[in-house]
Amino acid sequence: MQANGDMNGGHSSQTIVSGSHCSPPPPYNPDPNLSGVIATCRNPDGAAELRGLVGQHPGRLTVLGLDVNREEDISEAAKRVKESFGRLDLIVNSSAMLHPSGKGETSLRDVSAQGIISTLTTNTVGPLVMAKYFAPLLQKGGGGFGQQPVEKAKQHSGIIVNITAKVGSIGDNGLGGWYSYRMSKAALNMATRNLSIELGRSRPKVVCVSLHPGTVNTDLSRPYHKNVPKENLFSTERSVNCLMSIIETLNIEKTGKAYNWDGTELLW
Repeated sequence: MQANGDMNGGHSSQTIVSGSHCSPPPPYNPDPNLSGVIATCRNPDGAAELRGLVGQHPGRLTVLGLDVNREEDISEAAKRVKESFGRLDLIVNSSAMLHPSGKGETSLRDVSAQGIISTLTTNTVGPLVMAKYFAPLLQKGGGGFGQQPVEKAKQHSGIIVNITAKVGSIGDNGLGGWYSYRMSKAALNMATRNLSIELGRSRPKVVCVSLHPGTVNTDLSRPYHKNVPKENLFSTERSVNCLMSIIETLNIEKTGKAYNWDGTELLW
């Protein structure tokens, strides 16, 4: 394998992270070759932490308003990124909700059609529509993330990361419950697999994977922190570092799969 980013010909890398307000913060890499991170959230004015990061890294972080439930928002954001940057090397789809109520269903009597629809719209449809509009920019990328093989036909120009969850694994489900969230993440994994096939045929190729970030100390998981051993509750920084370590090992041979935060493969 060649060193990271050999395909990019010295060009700086561009990353977009959707759902940055409610999920682990965008990966920040002090490497001078990484020139830009584009973070999206529904309400940039209310994202104090993101605004703080913009101040800490002037010229390196851009924040865009984007609601993944609105296709017109995604289309407009893609146009703005194209106009400003021209291409992308990595997209991290991290927008997610547990359930409109804030808690997963514990039994069938808690299930509602609207709850399932809302959860699937955010967790599954949103990332897939993001891929629709941003894949053309990834196909223009410089392959700045992951490992590039010597064989040019197997090199990739960009990477799509869909943030999944271990509870979305059908093979690992031994407890039940959480109908909406489990279904949405299982469906997201199918979207990842489909994307990997279509974009793996393209020239240039785009790598597509699902990554489980561990149980992270965010608003989404907060109602369940008391059930998580302290050593298994990750800070956002630890989770992002783990995920970036996996991303830097990716290549076209690893596309279309799901991985845990520690790099082990996750059962579909």
